[in-house]
Amino acid sequence: MLTTSGKRQLGRPVSIVGAGMSRFGAFADKDSRDLFVEAFQDMLDTLDQGIDVQDIECAYVGNYSSDLFEHQGHTAPIIADWLGMTPMPVTRIENACASSGSALREGVMAIASGLYDIVLVGGMEKMTSLPTEGVTDVLATAADGLYEVPAGLTFPGIFGAIATAHMDRYDTNLDHLLKVAIKNHENGALNPKAQFNVTIQSLMERRMTRAQERGQPVPEYVTEMDFLNDPGANPWVAWPLRLYDCAPITDGAACVLLVASELAHNFTGKPIDIAGTGQASGRPLHDADELTSLSAAKAAASQAYEMAGVTADDIQVAEVHDCFTIAEIIASEDLGFFAPGEGGRAVDEGRTALHGDKPINTSGGLKAKGHPVGASGVGQVAEIFHQLRGEAGERQVNNPNLALGLTHNVGGTGGTCVVNILRRTS
Repeated sequence: MLTTSGKRQLGRPVSIVGAGMSRFGAFADKDSRDLFVEAFQDMLDTLDQGIDVQDIECAYVGNYSSDLFEHQGHTAPIIADWLGMTPMPVTRIENACASSGSALREGVMAIASGLYDIVLVGGMEKMTSLPTEGVTDVLATAADGLYEVPAGLTFPGIFGAIATAHMDRYDTNLDHLLKVAIKNHENGALNPKAQFNVTIQSLMERRMTRAQERGQPVPEYVTEMDFLNDPGANPWVAWPLRLYDCAPITDGAACVLLVASELAHNFTGKPIDIAGTGQASGRPLHDADELTSLSAAKAAASQAYEMAGVTADDIQVAEVHDCFTIAEIIASEDLGFFAPGEGGRAVDEGRTALHGDKPINTSGGLKAKGHPVGASGVGQVAEIFHQLRGEAGERQVNNPNLALGLTHNVGGTGGTCVVNILRRTS
C-alpha cells in the first residue's frame, strides 16, 4: 500500500520464522517432490516451537519447468499431497530462474494483505534427468523465443556477450571473473549443502594427483589461477566465459515459513523480518538499452531500499544471482554496492570475500552451492536467514552487529528481478 508520503509499504509486517534446504547436487534417485519434502523437513527443524502443518494456510512454490525436466506439470497439488496439507491451496509460480524469488513476494503479499497469517513458500527443480544439451534447450526457453533463441544464443553465449561488453566499457578482465569463482568455491567448501563443497585449490591438487597416479605429465600449477587458465582443466564455453565461470546443473529445493510478525514469537525467538521487497521487469537482451547492467535489477533494488528505509551502504551481507561470474560483478554494481565498472576491482581487492566489508554469496552462490533454477531464490533467502541469526557455521560473517541482508534473484536475460531485504530486529 502507499503511505501518505507516497512510500510503498506492506499492509502489515511479515517475518520469516523458519528456513530449510535440501542438499543441492545431482540425485538420480530423487525427483523434485522428494527434494521439496527434504527441504520442508529441514525448515521444520529451525522452528523453536514447532508447528502443526495443518495450521499452514497456503503455499507458493517456485518451479521453472518440471514440465520439461520431469514431464510433470501441475506440481502444486502434488506438493500439498506429499506434505499432508490438502486441501490447502498451493500455487506454482514460474518466472524462469526468479521463480521462487517471485513466489516469496506472493507469500509476503498474501500475509501483508491480511488474507493469511501463515504461509509456506518454496522452490524446487530437478534438472539432471536430462543430458546437458537437453538442459540447455530447456533453459533457452527463458530467453525470447522469437528473437534470441533463433539467433542461436544459449545462456552462456548471452552472458558471454554481457561479459564482453562489460570488459570493453570498463577495466573488468578475465582475472576478475576467475576470482569470483575462487571466492565462491571457498565459501561453498564451508557449506555442507553445496553441490561443489570444494575449493578451486582442492580441485587443482586433485587434478595433479590424478595425473601422477595415471603416469601422465603432471601439470605445473602453482596457484589456482594457473589451474583456471589451463584450457585442459577449464575449457572455454562462450568467450570470455570458461567452465568454472558457469553455475552447474543442479537438483534441489528450499523453503521458508512466513508469518504475520505479531505471531512470530509463537514459532521462534529469532524471527527475521521482511524489511523490503521489490520486483521489476526488463526488456529482453536484444532490446535492452545496454548490456552492462540489468534495468530490472536497479528498479527492484530501488523499490526494496525505499520500502526498507535503507541504502546499499547499509547492506551487510548479500546473496546475488551469480549464474555466471560476470553476473555477480554486474549485480554488485546494479545494487549500488560499487560504482559501475568497479565490481571486478572489488572482487580483486577481497571486498566481497567472506570477511570483506561487503560479503557476497557466503553460501557459495549459484556457482558453488548450485543452481536448481526454481529453488535458487528461496535458497538465497535461507542463507541470509541463517546469517542474520548467527547460524551459518564456518561461513558465518564475523560481524556481531549483523542485522541487514539482501537477496537478488534474476530470471531470463534480466527480464525479471526480485530483490528482498531481510532484517534482524531482536
